[in-house]
Amino acid sequence: MSKPVKIVIVGGGTAGWMAANLFAKQWSTKQVQVVLVESPEVGIIGVGEGSTPTLKRFFEMLNISENEWMPQCNATYKMSIRFDDWSPKSGINSYSHPFTSQIDTFTSRAFLVNGRTRRLGLEVNTKPADFLINGVLAKQGKGPLTPENFPFKMEYGYHFDSNLLGTFLAGFAASKGIAHKKAHVEQVERANNGDISAIVTRDGEVIKGDFFVDCTGFSALLIQKTLGVKFNAYKDNLFNDSAVVMPTTISENIPVETVSSALSAGWCWKIPLTNRFGNGYVYSSDFISADNAETELRAHLGCLETDIEARHLKMNVGSLEKHWSHNCLALGLSQGFIEPLEATALHLVQLCIEMFITKFEQEGLNSLTARHKVRSEYNVLVKERFERVRDYIVAHYKLNTRDYSDYWRANRENQHLSDSLLHILDVWYKREDLATEIERQGLNNHFDAVSWQCLLGGYGAFPPLSPNQPNKGDLYDEQNIQQFLQGCSLNFLSHQQNIDRLQSD
Repeated sequence: MSKPVKIVIVGGGTAGWMAANLFAKQWSTKQVQVVLVESPEVGIIGVGEGSTPTLKRFFEMLNISENEWMPQCNATYKMSIRFDDWSPKSGINSYSHPFTSQIDTFTSRAFLVNGRTRRLGLEVNTKPADFLINGVLAKQGKGPLTPENFPFKMEYGYHFDSNLLGTFLAGFAASKGIAHKKAHVEQVERANNGDISAIVTRDGEVIKGDFFVDCTGFSALLIQKTLGVKFNAYKDNLFNDSAVVMPTTISENIPVETVSSALSAGWCWKIPLTNRFGNGYVYSSDFISADNAETELRAHLGCLETDIEARHLKMNVGSLEKHWSHNCLALGLSQGFIEPLEATALHLVQLCIEMFITKFEQEGLNSLTARHKVRSEYNVLVKERFERVRDYIVAHYKLNTRDYSDYWRANRENQHLSDSLLHILDVWYKREDLATEIERQGLNNHFDAVSWQCLLGGYGAFPPLSPNQPNKGDLYDEQNIQQFLQGCSLNFLSHQQNIDRLQSD
């Protein structure tokens, strides 16, 4: 190329700065020049404060150690998500969905086999937290850090202050020479072929670019307001459209899991940071008012005093028809949003950036034909990602056994299910092999068979026990899984010791 490609990212926040840093890591300034334009007037929503293990890989790619970023973002380790009171009629009041690690290759097959055995009516252990190392560690209050001679790689997520994370990533980007302009965009200019040619700031500065990335949040200034890309709402699948959030005092012993508690018209997250708990009630405004939702959240938290301010948010749940249109890529809230029940927001952002980098290099900006082809391929891949994540979240509601409100009954009776989800549920209830169906659909890159069984088994989606029990066939006992994982757990320190180590390293 005779000159470097200029990529203009409009909007900061975590999504914008993740993109800027990964672009800078991938391409030299001779190949690509990155400019991020951020309005000083537009705040960051900043409520997604949990991650999947994908974020761990993000920091590894940038060679950023945990002791560099975690203390600056009040971050803690996250081993699993615990779901409280989602399926009370099953007799299971709470279950955990641990992240899987390398050690689990020795136990996950037994977990899957036991799930099928239980579906045949035999009484066997199907608790995810008993079969997966992160579940065992969470019960013990231990963190994920291991001695240097520990032979297995641990996977885990994080809890963090999303505003502070955005600030940290902005500072890191600046250290790598990424240009950062504080300016409010007033106008977007287009070329004759429909591409975006430039943005114009309130001060009249014209910022031209070859490619633009829309990180302007729900406003979707470039992708929707300028290019007119259609937004597909998931309202038929997911009813929640609002949230109320507020902090509470952190406990003496900081947990290593997010807690998701079912409430009357939605659910409440509880995320432990080093300095506070972040709490939020995600709900449907069709079933409860904002004031009543706030009152219910305060009662749930035991925090009825009004001196702690609550913030109310509206959520636009769904995704774009096209995530890459013309010479514009949408990331983060501008491309779509699925409620943060399984902490998939940053996970999707990171995967979309990585897929875009691959396709962008494949395109090379040399051929309009190639550009159209790779853009179409990208949009198909991202649409599939969003829809399969949506299905997994929908299953949480469809399988609930709560009878405490119209909201939960309406979710259980909802018939707007994708063919993919219907096939998974059909295989489960017909006692067929779940892993084979996941493989057939090519879903291992979304949620694998272990993750699906954590959900389905965690909800107690099993037939009644058979009257005659052989008292054998429970691989949890027969393979001494408890002893194996308990032995592995001896290599780990407490969560607090892990956090203290970040400060001392």
